[in-house]
This record gives sequence, structure tokens and C-alpha cells, in this order.
Amino acid sequence: MAVSVQEATAVDDDLVDAFTRLIPQLSRSNPPPSKDELDELVRSEASHLLVARDDNGGIVGSLTLVVFRIPTAVRAWIEDVVVDESARGQGVGEALNREALRLAGAHGARTVDLTSRPSREAANRLYQRIGFEPRETNVYRFEL
Repeated sequence: MAVSVQEATAVDDDLVDAFTRLIPQLSRSNPPPSKDELDELVRSEASHLLVARDDNGGIVGSLTLVVFRIPTAVRAWIEDVVVDESARGQGVGEALNREALRLAGAHGARTVDLTSRPSREAANRLYQRIGFEPRETNVYRFEL
């Protein structure tokens, strides 16, 4: 499958429908974003919503890249990577990540971080294959 990756610049029914299909494949505990929430994401200067399309123009995956300034650097973080079950193992995740890395570098980031659950074995193999290295760190979460 040939795949193309672009940054979403507008929200249409195709994008909303894609997230309605993709988000349940990523998370059982979070609902898909509404059209307004997707619009907020697309309009954000810090967030870059990347979508992968197949040969027919259908959305088969997405990734969110967040780029922000902190006192010591420009940071970049990859979140919510999801590839449709029907397109897994066909290079979609790699294409999304490589475009995110290119875009992060273009925005001045020197490193890109992400987290991935150990149970996502294929995703973890992909991240390491394209050059991500595990870090010795603790990740903390505070629920509001």
C-alpha cells in the first residue's frame, strides 16, 4: 500500500468519520473527538495532526505531534498514534512517525519523545527500528 501523510488543515466529515473509527482502536476509555474538538486541535499552533491516507484517499492512520518551547529547548512529543487494523503492518505507522520527526526538526526540536505501553509490541518494535531509544525515567500521572 502506498501511503501519503499530510498535516490536517481543516476539519470535514471525512476526518470526523475517520476519528470515530480510529479512536476506539486506540483507547476504550476515551470517546472520539467531536468536530469542534478536532477543529480546536487543527487550529492549535502547538499541535500538528498528521493523517495517513491510502491509495484511494481514505484515512488509515493518525498521529499528533506537539511542539512547544520550554526554557531550555524546543520540545516535541508524539501522542495518540493509531493505525487502522486493516492497514497495520503496511508501513503506515512508520510513515506517520517519519513525517512527525521531519516536522519536529523543522520546528527546531532536537529530540522527540513518546510513550508506548509495553503491550503494544509491534509499535515498540517500530519505534526502536526507526531510532527511538528507551529512556530510564519515571512517567507520573495526576488525575484531576
